[in-house]
Amino acid sequence: MAADITMLILADHQWFREQFARLDYLQARATVKTDALERVWRPLADKLDVHAYLEELIFYPQLLQRGVDDPEGETLDAIGDHNDIRDGVRDADAVEVGSSEWWSAVGRARAANDEHMGEEEREGLSDFRRHAPAGLREALGRQYGEFMAEHPTTEGLPIEDRDPAAYVQDATPHSSPRVSDTSLRIGSLKGR
Repeated sequence: MAADITMLILADHQWFREQFARLDYLQARATVKTDALERVWRPLADKLDVHAYLEELIFYPQLLQRGVDDPEGETLDAIGDHNDIRDGVRDADAVEVGSSEWWSAVGRARAANDEHMGEEEREGLSDFRRHAPAGLREALGRQYGEFMAEHPTTEGLPIEDRDPAAYVQDATPHSSPRVSDTSLRIGSLKGR
């Protein structure tokens, strides 16, 4: 059985929490080497960006189609949160690792990510689990897993902030009926 996309997203959320905890541990040490911080931060920063990119590519368009509770509101909020996370990552990447400016930017990325994960776990993921067919969740999970395996870093991906309202407008199926089978009707993610 393939992994459900909601479970893969939750697994990423747990990993994010663990990596930020590792940074806490390093920050609490009397002396901390920049390379130790970089070994934790670089994979964390990349995965935060790839995770948000992939959610926007395959999860939120399906939530807008399948969600019942308030998929538009959930998606608007999530895209705004993703922008805040990306901004924190960019700000951290623009300054010296370990500097007070770096810790401040990492803290902003963490705060935005913590808020996003909590809301997404209570709202979007719960809504999708309850209203999307298992076959669709598993098909999305396969795509999610393959994409994450192929993109451990942001290299080659257009990581950029999005206008939440424009995203929802573009991703909302205006005149097409809901698809009742498990076909994603979006084609392969390979090459994107």
